Amino acid sequence: MGAAICAVFAMTSCKSKESAYKKAYEKAKAQQENVVPVTPATPQTTTPVAVTPAAPVTTTPAADYSNVAVRTESVSLVNGAPLKAYSVVVGSFSVQSNATALSNTLAGKGYTPRVVRAAVNGADWYRVIATSYDTKAEAAQSRAALEGQYPGAWLLYQK
Repeated sequence: MGAAICAVFAMTSCKSKESAYKKAYEKAKAQQENVVPVTPATPQTTTPVAVTPAAPVTTTPAADYSNVAVRTESVSLVNGAPLKAYSVVVGSFSVQSNATALSNTLAGKGYTPRVVRAAVNGADWYRVIATSYDTKAEAAQSRAALEGQYPGAWLLYQK
């Protein structure tokens, strides 16, 4: 008898309320009525546009290069064109053939490289110079351009 009462109670409690169904039906019907019909788009015409290339942007570097570090060394030319006052060093080797190999690579890229010898703490070092200029500002600009390919490039002032 207890089981029968539980079964009757369970069946009546699971019964959904008619009002809940009615609310859901009315809500769906209202949404259908509020839908705006989609009309096909009207064809559009296109007008050709003339494209003019932008002028190249040139940047003017800062005029003050006083904070750019410069190493002063007494060097002697091993090969290449004569040095000017300020040079951009892109490699430094204790073996001359390694310096010559980098110099040849630079020449293949259109530079006028030079190899110089510097005596440092009693040992000879061969510096590979990619560019050489009369002013510190020109050399600093060149070093900035070369640092992407040759990280650690530095400026040399010849004594």
